[in-house]
Amino acid sequence: MQITTTAVTQHCGRRTGAQHFSQASTLNTTSGSHKSGVEPHSVPATTITRADGDLVTFMPPRPRRIVVGITGATGTIYAIRMLEIMRQLGIETHLIISKWALATLKYETNLTEAQIRGLAHATYTAKDLSAPIASGSFQHDGVVIVPCSMKTLAAVRIGFCDDLISRAADVSLKEGRKVLLVVRETPLSDIHLENMLALRRAGATIFPPVPAFYTQPKSLDEMVNQSVGRMLDSMGIFLDNFHRWNGFERSKKDKIPGGTPKEP
Repeated sequence: MQITTTAVTQHCGRRTGAQHFSQASTLNTTSGSHKSGVEPHSVPATTITRADGDLVTFMPPRPRRIVVGITGATGTIYAIRMLEIMRQLGIETHLIISKWALATLKYETNLTEAQIRGLAHATYTAKDLSAPIASGSFQHDGVVIVPCSMKTLAAVRIGFCDDLISRAADVSLKEGRKVLLVVRETPLSDIHLENMLALRRAGATIFPPVPAFYTQPKSLDEMVNQSVGRMLDSMGIFLDNFHRWNGFERSKKDKIPGGTPKEP
């Protein structure tokens, strides 16, 4: 699976192997601000004149909108890749980064906080419970916590929303919207498993980022892409160039990722 991104940029993977992003735009963000260098999408209303001469104004449907929370668990590259893809697809993203997520990002990648925030249309600090996404009246299409620490998992499970990440997930559950929790821990205790089961029953999708080896990945980058593609599937976002399983009888060299296999 090859994904061309439109934003960030550097060698990512100081301790995890070679990961490369191409420079495609200049990011202009203020670290910690509520808005990044890209304003949330705004589509103007359309006014038409009816046959009787009256004017009627139609509001167009809002663009797709996803809330992304990054916690301090390992696996921040999944969040980066997801933000890059959604930015390329024109999906409006609202990003929350916890204090420990920033520490993990610094350790696992060479990207700055400003570059990470620059991938989203709007960003928030984890302690800002006055943010629009803390309310159920703010319309969006779901919340992804990637990676999701066991602390955040427990907080969402019991409704103890002392930060914006857990609050956004809690609100999404009560509003009946999608919640995807990319849980990162191993091995798992009884407590972890019980929390996951309770949240699954409450409507959340539990997604351990387990790589698929039927794609015969050649690099860590390909493994990340495959996992992120499946995460996006869970959110109803389907990539045309995603390498999907086509059956044992298909020759790997004849597969067209995401498309119809060539006839032998």
